[in-house]
Amino acid sequence: MPQNKVLPGSTIGIIGGGQLGRMMATAAKHLGYRIAVLDPTPNCPTAQVADEQIVAAYDDLEAVGQLADTSDVITYEFENVDLEAARLLETKGMLPQGADLLRITQDREQEKRMMAENELPISPFAIVHNQEELQQAIQQKIELPVVVKTCRGGYDGKGQFKIENETDIEGASEFVMKNKRCIVEKWVPFEKEISVIFTRSQNGEISLFPVAENEHKDHVLHQTIAPAQISETVKQKAIAAARTVAEGINVVGTFAIEMFVQREEIYLNEMAPRPHNSGHYTIEACNVSQFEQHIRAVCGLPLLPVYFHGAAIMLNLLGDDVDYYTNNLDVVSSAHVHVYGKGEVKPKRKMGHLTFVGTQIQQLQQLVTQQTKQHITS
Repeated sequence: MPQNKVLPGSTIGIIGGGQLGRMMATAAKHLGYRIAVLDPTPNCPTAQVADEQIVAAYDDLEAVGQLADTSDVITYEFENVDLEAARLLETKGMLPQGADLLRITQDREQEKRMMAENELPISPFAIVHNQEELQQAIQQKIELPVVVKTCRGGYDGKGQFKIENETDIEGASEFVMKNKRCIVEKWVPFEKEISVIFTRSQNGEISLFPVAENEHKDHVLHQTIAPAQISETVKQKAIAAARTVAEGINVVGTFAIEMFVQREEIYLNEMAPRPHNSGHYTIEACNVSQFEQHIRAVCGLPLLPVYFHGAAIMLNLLGDDVDYYTNNLDVVSSAHVHVYGKGEVKPKRKMGHLTFVGTQIQQLQQLVTQQTKQHITS
């Protein structure tokens, strides 16, 4: 399929000004692009490295039009982009990723139905709107334990309620009534969570990064280890599932899929139509990062083949972690330090990350333990 190339020197518009946009912008600047960002927060992380910021709400269509006027191509750093705005940009031919990826990934019902239609491995689920439907789903379709999630919004453990036994149903019913439409999923007693991150070009070329393993604390990603310590069978199942998603919904750009591993089986959990927290390690551990590949894809440039150093561990820095490490850089002398430039420090807010790179994962894990055991906020 022919594609329009947006060459260096052109302007890339980014909807969303957080750390993902910042890292996209940094990669794009290395390639010679100009950056315009739309975000309601003045001097947001992306704006600090951009050429221009439009300070406005994401659903401000006049501001979205202004971003289109100043840009040659547009992308986004998060999936909760206003769909009307996305469709407007798509009709202008400025959104290579299209609006459909957003429609699917910003709604868990749409996401799960797409997975089911493509015969991908998922846990049993049901959509409920009230207490009666919740009871019916649990009694007739999905055995306890289950997790109830809002169909829209929610991240890092927000917007969900686990039902382990009958006594939890009353609280879950209130949760459903408050949120109106929820998805009920069979709880998967998984052994690991893994991420598959890939980039797909406008002509269908797919470039895969090493499958990585995620560890969470209090529902927030704590660290990502690459490569994931999984069998070859699990790895190939994960890659095959990612390719099915990529082709099934015509992905353009960098895309992430979180999966649960239970022995030799995988279960797809959630997806993100953009670079992902668990792919930050690619900046230093691969010859090309998830962010540069994303910029290449949306601009119609060829993707680079991915080469990996062999081992990487990425640690999120939350709240005061950033102050500690920036004041004690000698403590983590082997780490690449990233600070996002966020103005307000909050206890579980992602303020930065550390990346350790090596060739052998066991040796690297020992090094990381030595250099971080003094201080990582739990």
